[in-house]
Amino acid sequence: MANHALNLNPPDATLHISTHGSDWLWAAFSIFTFSLLVMIVLDLMRPRGTRLFHQIAIVILATFTLGYFSMASDLGATPIPVEFRGHGSDPTRQIWYVRYIQWFITFPLLLLEVLLATGLPLSDILTTLFMSIVVVICGLVGALVHSTYKWGYFVFGVFALFYVWYVLLWHGSNTAFPGSGALRPGYLQSAGFLAFMLITYPICWACSEGGNVISPTSEMIWYGILDVLAGPVFLFFFLWHLSGVDYASFGFTSGRSTGTAVSEKPPVAA
Repeated sequence: MANHALNLNPPDATLHISTHGSDWLWAAFSIFTFSLLVMIVLDLMRPRGTRLFHQIAIVILATFTLGYFSMASDLGATPIPVEFRGHGSDPTRQIWYVRYIQWFITFPLLLLEVLLATGLPLSDILTTLFMSIVVVICGLVGALVHSTYKWGYFVFGVFALFYVWYVLLWHGSNTAFPGSGALRPGYLQSAGFLAFMLITYPICWACSEGGNVISPTSEMIWYGILDVLAGPVFLFFFLWHLSGVDYASFGFTSGRSTGTAVSEKPPVAA
């Protein structure tokens, strides 16, 4: 299937992924699909009303799965003239808008997954999610711009990312954690891991969609490794830390079930 994807859906850009790049994307798609199935099983094993974090993870993994199916099939890209490799006229490069649609959903949800485990006010969480959306939109618009003005969007996106780092590493870590702070060590490890992964995305963008230094196939391998680490690896790592925390200590429920008492506390108001 992977070997025939480029034949069934031929690339329409001068610089495009190779069959090896498509093979890697199918492998990443398999990882996301398997992780999604495992997460669904883990979700069903939990009592009703205690599935919020697992169900957010399911949405994230389902979105990654659909995104990588599209990219492995050589769908969801558009040709954009690029700089630095042209001789007289600039060649076109595949820009994968489907990847940014994927990140538009997964990036805010990854942050929501982590920040809901802290004592941050809802207003701070919503502001952080908005900044993550700004990062993705700036990356997409910058990738679609041919001129050097794309680096202006890159700078705006990096500044928005600085705010996300601040909340993850400083503001979030200094809040009063639920359950007498039992989750604090797990949060610090998870937030540190996620923050480090987020640093590498702008570097990859600068080398691929931005500076056109690496090929689309190398871009796919680089982004794919980052998405696997920031997606399934991070989610299973974070949920493992949550497994020892009393869900009722968060002060909210993800639903009510007849005969299932999750917590005597009322749900947190929005």
